Amino acid sequence: MILVDTDVMVDLLREYLPAVAWLNSLGGVEIILPGFVVMELVQGCRNKAEQEKVKRILGAYGVAWPSPEMCDEALSVFARYHLSDGLGILDALIGQIAVALNLPLCTFNQKHYAAIPKLKTVQPYVERFPEIGS
Repeated sequence: MILVDTDVMVDLLREYLPAVAWLNSLGGVEIILPGFVVMELVQGCRNKAEQEKVKRILGAYGVAWPSPEMCDEALSVFARYHLSDGLGILDALIGQIAVALNLPLCTFNQKHYAAIPKLKTVQPYVERFPEIGS
């Protein structure tokens, strides 16, 4: 089982070939999406038809929402690291879901999640637009 972040799902929805090849290489591995990722993807839709298509595609994946305990821990991590490391609210919540479920988070946003203790991030394929200097 793996948890997938928004950036990777955007590539899959756009049928970016390295993302599709990575997905196909997983075989029967279950993909879980944080509920916040699903919400971000729906938010990115430009019209009702696109939204219905995205919802239909995402229906094939499991969705994980944080428990109250996960939210408490995410708040603690957020309060500890948002000023010093720029940790965002959604990143704290998504990262804490991965930590609590003991799952790697597939993302290219390692910098967003670097402050979260015990979080393992994985870049699933070659990034399309690597950041300059990283």
